[in-house]
Amino acid sequence: MEITDVKVIPVDDEKLKAFVSIVFDQCFVVTDLKVIHGPKGLFVSMPSKKRKDGTFKDIAHPLNNQMRQYLEEKILGVYKQQVAAGPAAPPALPAQAPSSEAAAKEGSEG
Repeated sequence: MEITDVKVIPVDDEKLKAFVSIVFDQCFVVTDLKVIHGPKGLFVSMPSKKRKDGTFKDIAHPLNNQMRQYLEEKILGVYKQQVAAGPAAPPALPAQAPSSEAAAKEGSEG
């Protein structure tokens, strides 16, 4: 099983640093992972659901340390790259053709 896509949405918060979704083998997505800044540095929190008693239960999680390390390396690698690149510039607006009224005015002035 290979992670084929990682999408990171940075968040400006003291502890929560980003929301993440990952795709396995271009056919299975897991959403709502989080990059958290904890006492020992950054780590990846698995998607979880709040129970009636107020505790949280993971919905999806790795079954061994090797897979956990693989997930964290991939996700934190993409997160650090994105943070180092700085905030994403807003998408450029497409160039608009002058309105027919403005074009007619320019044509009559020449």
